Amino acid sequence: MADGGRSASNTAFIDSDFLFGANAAFIEAQYARFLSDPNSLEQSWRDYFASMEEAPDAARDGLKKPEWGEPNGRAATEETALFDGNWAAVEADVASKLGRRASDGLLGVSALDLQAAAKDSVKALMMIRAYRMRGHLAAKLDPLGIDTDRDNHDELEPEAFGFGPNDMDRPIFIDRVLGLEYATVRQMLDILKRTYCGTFAIEFMHISDPVEKSWLQSRIEGPDKEISFTKEGKRAIYNQLVEAETFERFMHKRYPGTKRFGLDGGESLIPAMEQIIKRGGALGVKEILIGMPHRGRLNVLAAVMGKPYHVIFHEFRGGSATPEDVMGSGDVKYHMGASSDRQFDDNKVHLSLSPNPSHLEIVNPVVIGKARAKQLQFKGLDRVDQARSVIPVLLHGDAAFAGQGVVAECFALSGLRGYR
Repeated sequence: MADGGRSASNTAFIDSDFLFGANAAFIEAQYARFLSDPNSLEQSWRDYFASMEEAPDAARDGLKKPEWGEPNGRAATEETALFDGNWAAVEADVASKLGRRASDGLLGVSALDLQAAAKDSVKALMMIRAYRMRGHLAAKLDPLGIDTDRDNHDELEPEAFGFGPNDMDRPIFIDRVLGLEYATVRQMLDILKRTYCGTFAIEFMHISDPVEKSWLQSRIEGPDKEISFTKEGKRAIYNQLVEAETFERFMHKRYPGTKRFGLDGGESLIPAMEQIIKRGGALGVKEILIGMPHRGRLNVLAAVMGKPYHVIFHEFRGGSATPEDVMGSGDVKYHMGASSDRQFDDNKVHLSLSPNPSHLEIVNPVVIGKARAKQLQFKGLDRVDQARSVIPVLLHGDAAFAGQGVVAECFALSGLRGYR
């Protein structure tokens, strides 16, 4: 027994009861003092730290500040300013770049103007970041124009960053942030409003992975990233939308009491699927496996999979598309699957729509497993080319996509080597 009748283990516990999580920051600060000047601590602390077997160099590395916070570390950018709010460091970095351009004769300003030019650059970068963070709040998502408050966001106005009417057409150095080395405020606003405040919204600044974030930025930002269609492309999209809507109207009028889970309001799915197939075939995709809920399935079967309309109408009258394969009347129409071949620009793509049960999204792991198995059947290709040859396309309702459930589980599985 130790002193006071306590066991040795209890004594050791009491002597080290200060080592718990709430004291971690304090103990690390004490250890930093010990490494720099042991005599600055009381003898008890010196004895404790001296008894530790941790290598001093490793401990010093652990006590270092983040690289982006070091004075001589990574150069300050608008990305680091998001974390530390140190826009002054960004301004100094921009001023340095402008100074090099002035010394090389590439910038037609005197050295006295560099500070003002650097301040303008920082203000422009702050405005760009504001649109990345809040631009989706001003997106034009109301086709009826009822929600007029979406346009009132003072934090997105150039005046909020010190740009007045006389500054709109003055070139400002932005270091290729929007794909441009120099741009006027008017040019920046045109790109930012088109990218973040158009008829669809993009919100991605919450993503913590800088590689993923940069991948998105490089594909949506810039003067050449505007979405445009040729006259023939617009006509093709319009025809697909008309066919999809006409199909739904006919089904509603001809079979008003029959459950059909129409695509009403989501007809843009049809040209979107057509583009996936066409673009995928051009990139080397040989087969596309589709998993989707009941909503819109009949329209996808007809317009995308090429299932004949008369077969679908026959099923609505109680018949079967393949009576020799079923006993009785078979499954309901909106559970059915199908397969077909589509050809675009001499690229043939095989489509397979998996039948799904009433448990809607549970078809997802089935489709993913089938895609993985079909990829491995291309034995002459490496793993990357196998993955490019067969792709799964999963469609979800917004409620099924959010939160927990089979969709989230499939995302988790995709991170495992044997399942991705």
